[in-house]
Amino acid sequence: MVLEKLSESLKNTLQKIAKSLFVDEKLINELIKDIQRALLQSDVNVRLVFDLTEKIKNRALSEETAKGLTKKEQIINIVYEELVNFLGKEQHKIEVKQKPFKIMLVGLFGSGKTTTAGKLAKFYTKRGYKVALVGLDIHRPAAMEQIEQIGKHANVAVFSDKKIKDPIEIWNNFKSEYQNFDILIIDTAGRDALSHDLISEIEEVNDLIKPDENLLVISADIGQAAQKQAEQFHKSCGISGIIVSKMDGTAKGGGALTACSVSGAPIKFIGIGEKIDDLEQFNPAGFVGRILGMGDLEALLEKAKDVIKEEDAEDLGKRFLKGEFNLIDLYEQMEAMSKMGPLSSIVEMIPGFSSLKLPKEMLQVQEGKLKKWKIAMNSMTKAELEDPELIDGSRVERISRGSGIPTNEIRELVKQYRQSKKMVKMFKGSKGDMSKFMKKFGGRLPMGG
Repeated sequence: MVLEKLSESLKNTLQKIAKSLFVDEKLINELIKDIQRALLQSDVNVRLVFDLTEKIKNRALSEETAKGLTKKEQIINIVYEELVNFLGKEQHKIEVKQKPFKIMLVGLFGSGKTTTAGKLAKFYTKRGYKVALVGLDIHRPAAMEQIEQIGKHANVAVFSDKKIKDPIEIWNNFKSEYQNFDILIIDTAGRDALSHDLISEIEEVNDLIKPDENLLVISADIGQAAQKQAEQFHKSCGISGIIVSKMDGTAKGGGALTACSVSGAPIKFIGIGEKIDDLEQFNPAGFVGRILGMGDLEALLEKAKDVIKEEDAEDLGKRFLKGEFNLIDLYEQMEAMSKMGPLSSIVEMIPGFSSLKLPKEMLQVQEGKLKKWKIAMNSMTKAELEDPELIDGSRVERISRGSGIPTNEIRELVKQYRQSKKMVKMFKGSKGDMSKFMKKFGGRLPMGG
């Protein structure tokens, strides 16, 4: 999960509020200290942390409790709102207006620009746009080979030339072809923001191309240094937004996110993994909802649209929540979810699910395991598929002989089915409390008001 340590710390802090018998100034002071500790450990700037927690404290002590909320819920809502404001408040989506729409990527050496160019290409092709990549990185060895490989992976056209050592010339050579595309994603050379010759080059390229979006790709692991870099690049080529790459696997991501948010350019995307689909539009409200355990339904639905028909999802969802699903349903559901990304990432988007403490092994079903399960299921009878409780030791042996899948893999499949049934019961048990909480916020996550 992105910012897992920060998420765990903040969720534990909110749990402390929820479990307290009384809400007084002492409890609020403890809450403030816990939030400060969590944010500082995530590499957020000290001054920003104290500014944020001062706002939370003042509101928690002075505001009247809103109608229909308890004091505890009011405080949780204040924490949520102030964290959303802290990360930029509003979502800034890119509107593709004319053809070709030009998105230029700039950034430091090693920030992940070329990989991000491929992810961005994939993001827009999935939404029906005809996309091409333009490789203008003439400095890094093998940069042109990399962008060509990434273009093949994303299944988009690539315009580049290994022999030419002038980005202006490369751009001009393919000018007649650009009108055939809806979006051009231009990958430029990585540079140190203080290197005058490379800054001069990017200014020249920027003046020629006149991009509709000038996006700075910045690596999350540089932490608070992101602010200085963002400001310097903004001065050089007027960046219109930021993509924070490598958000997975770093504890410093909080520093990069907040540093960017105060630099004057909004964060528009975050990179959340190594796969070509691991890029998300950044939405402060949804992001905070996810790290606080409240879910992010908008991001979940966006992912789901790409892999499963709406009516199929609705039908499967109804059967799943009624506990009427069988092995085929379980397989189809897990296959669809595996296409959406790691199961652990999907679960954190579902309101209420993070509090269920699902078994880790249930969240680590890999694609290879699903393939084995499919083979094993082909050796099962119709009765076994519809009622997996029939599968005893002798049936496991028979299925193993027929499919060539080891008995332990088949037992794991049956165990997965039983855990899913158990999860449904847990969800049903918590659904009343969760829906009651959601209802108080008008059936949505708490927002400003």
